Amino acid sequence: MKSQAKPVQQNSLLGKNKFMILTFVAIIILLIPGVYLASTINSPAEVQINPEAKAVIDEFTYNWGEIEINDGNVEKVFEITNAGNDSLILSNVETSCMCTTAQLSYAEESSPIFGMHTKSGYTLEVPSGKTAQLKIVFDPAFHGPSGVGPINRQVKVDTNDPSNPQLNFMLTAMVRK
Repeated sequence: MKSQAKPVQQNSLLGKNKFMILTFVAIIILLIPGVYLASTINSPAEVQINPEAKAVIDEFTYNWGEIEINDGNVEKVFEITNAGNDSLILSNVETSCMCTTAQLSYAEESSPIFGMHTKSGYTLEVPSGKTAQLKIVFDPAFHGPSGVGPINRQVKVDTNDPSNPQLNFMLTAMVRK
């Protein structure tokens, strides 16, 4: 007697194929917002220059002096005043090193914390006559034992002020063991 091959069960294969297709579609649907979000996080803000905005900063440099490598982070807050007749827009905050972060704030609003590679489309609007803060934090232990000696760090902030389209803040210190 000859043995006969069993027929393939169509319902079982069809069910597996439907499951795979539905799983693939669900993954694609979930990836689309993630890809969009990732593309906007590192996209710089495009801000229109406004001759009525005027950024005024009393100091652009700061020296922390001698700091110990293991004594924790140090910070400096700079003030950015809008002396213009229209809103001052602050955007595209970027630091020169991963050991340094910066954050803008005005009234109750605070920006995300920015670093060397975290420039984003975030903008902060400062009304006429008001002052925003730029908090810069330096971690002296970030580079480990080889990070001792003089440091120079820079933080850049773009504005819509045609006379000051980019503010450059310089910070220095001597890191000791």
